[in-house]
Amino acid sequence: MIKKIAVLGAGTMGHGIAETFAMHGYDVNLYDTDEDKLKDAKKEIGEELKLLVEENFIEPQLVVMTLDRITLFTDLKQTVKDRDYVIEAVPENLELKQKLFTQLDEHCPPHTILSSNTSSLNLTNMMEFVSNKRKEQMIVTHWYNPSHLMPLVELSYFGNMPDHLFKEVEQLYHSIKKQTIKVLKDIPGLIANRIQQGIAREVFSLIEMGAATPDDIDKALKFGPAFRYATTGHLEITDLGGLDIWCTVGDNLLKVMDNSQHANEMLRQKVTEGKLGMKSGEGFYEYKKEDVSAIKERFAKKLIHQLKASDYYIDKSPMKI
Repeated sequence: MIKKIAVLGAGTMGHGIAETFAMHGYDVNLYDTDEDKLKDAKKEIGEELKLLVEENFIEPQLVVMTLDRITLFTDLKQTVKDRDYVIEAVPENLELKQKLFTQLDEHCPPHTILSSNTSSLNLTNMMEFVSNKRKEQMIVTHWYNPSHLMPLVELSYFGNMPDHLFKEVEQLYHSIKKQTIKVLKDIPGLIANRIQQGIAREVFSLIEMGAATPDDIDKALKFGPAFRYATTGHLEITDLGGLDIWCTVGDNLLKVMDNSQHANEMLRQKVTEGKLGMKSGEGFYEYKKEDVSAIKERFAKKLIHQLKASDYYIDKSPMKI
């Protein structure tokens, strides 16, 4: 039974993963080579928990209890020596992950399950240099950002892991109120990112052709397709509307829609110009530095409200002690 967790990497994804496990009662070791980054991560976790309290999603006592369950480490061996489950959220570099998993194979107890948060790297390649026994205990578990708020976790089911171990990992994620999907093919992007990129390709194309303003394109998505997608899957929507209708509309529209095999050139030009979005002050919209924190908080609040509103659909109840 999985009781002790280690999270490797204290960045955007790693700190949220550690926070989520700790919120649900797990003993979590959080590792990073940068001690200052670890301290910043602990501070950010505290701020995110306080926002959950303000939004009446968790009880106030859970803040201290969650923080107390997270121990910080800069020594990898000490981090994982007694862990049941280890998930890495380090940069998307194959050689880095191969080296890390080789070290984990050596340092972890024989029963430890090793996991990667990647959505772009091949599992077979990542576990190339670990022992054959450990290969049966490795899995991709891809979280969505922000990881402490987004319900989805994609689980790889590629044939290397016995069913009883897969079910143990699946149960672990259900115990922290995550909605899991079983990914049957080791394909780049897994499932959710590929769907997202399909939408993004057409959104960027519409901007490039001047079909509407960025604000109106976002509005079309938020109050059109995405409004339904919050509670209803696309295949459900297709069945509701009629497959014959979708077939006809597909024949009419797909031939005139973007079918690019690379990132949109307008998007690439913005990157070249240093217009990276909120992090640089300008992307498709402009951002004043003093407004960024408030914008991020409003985004988090919207997701919290969606979580609370989604109880009926995904059986997610507000956190209790």
